Amino acid sequence: MISTHVKMSENYTRIDEFILLGFSNVSLKFQLFLFHLFLFIYLFTLLGNITIISVVTLDSVLHTPMYYFLRNLSFLEICYVTVTQPKLLQTFVAKSKAISFSGCCAQMYCFFTLGVTECFLLAVMAYDRYVAICNPLRYYNVMSKATCLRLAIISWVSGNLISLGQTVSIFTLPYCGSNIINHFFCDIPPLLKLACTDVSANEIAVAVTGFLVLPLPFIMVLCSYGRIITAIIRISSNKGRKKVLSTCASHFASVTLFFGTGAFTYVRMKTSNTPDNDKILSLLYSVVTPLLNPLIYSLRNKEVKAGLRKLLDGKTRGIETQT
Repeated sequence: MISTHVKMSENYTRIDEFILLGFSNVSLKFQLFLFHLFLFIYLFTLLGNITIISVVTLDSVLHTPMYYFLRNLSFLEICYVTVTQPKLLQTFVAKSKAISFSGCCAQMYCFFTLGVTECFLLAVMAYDRYVAICNPLRYYNVMSKATCLRLAIISWVSGNLISLGQTVSIFTLPYCGSNIINHFFCDIPPLLKLACTDVSANEIAVAVTGFLVLPLPFIMVLCSYGRIITAIIRISSNKGRKKVLSTCASHFASVTLFFGTGAFTYVRMKTSNTPDNDKILSLLYSVVTPLLNPLIYSLRNKEVKAGLRKLLDGKTRGIETQT
């Protein structure tokens, strides 16, 4: 039986740790299957994104603004999955499903920092594609190294500041009842249900933050793609249209998945939300999207494929030389 671990405070009993239920409501056999499935997904996600970073770093041909942001995104995705998935894997096989109060706080802060940063970074990547397609002659002047660095810093700093505000507001609430979180990581909705005080102000704050953080970058993405589609219509070559449209369609599909699931989870803060639905939605943007990142953004890209072949050929020649 899961027991609560608490400490006494002056006015209420303070929770010292939380219990992450994860997917413990399914059979042990199915939990073991899920463990192997998510372990494979985690390792594949790490391998795919590390490969992208390595190829972009080592191939001078890929030292362009587009791939600079892609490398940032791949690094972000590695951090993103590492914040939640190891703990998720632990809930499948370990007897203890506990996470300390400070550990829960740190997990939430890191998770939302990376999530908000990704929102802005996806918007920046869409703007980069807009400049490249609609203003190709001015591309390297507009997207200079200094500009790319500033845009990346703004994305990361925005993510940290917004996440800090939300994390502080959530973890300064009194938690004095159950410490069982019906989720696989420390997420806002299940934590608010455990607070022993009126959380309506927090729910409004989360919804307002969601309306600000999610729609603004998404509107920037829509504006960029609106201009791109206009430019595509003007291209006389069918081959050229298909090439640009294929790249934009893949990116836009990933953007829609990430923003859509995020908005549906954090903008609609209602008590009627079921924990199972929240967990499934969370899996989409915390597990599936990072998994698809190497496929959508890079491994289907001819330049990245060429860079990967160069990297593999170089290693093969090095091994042959040693032997």
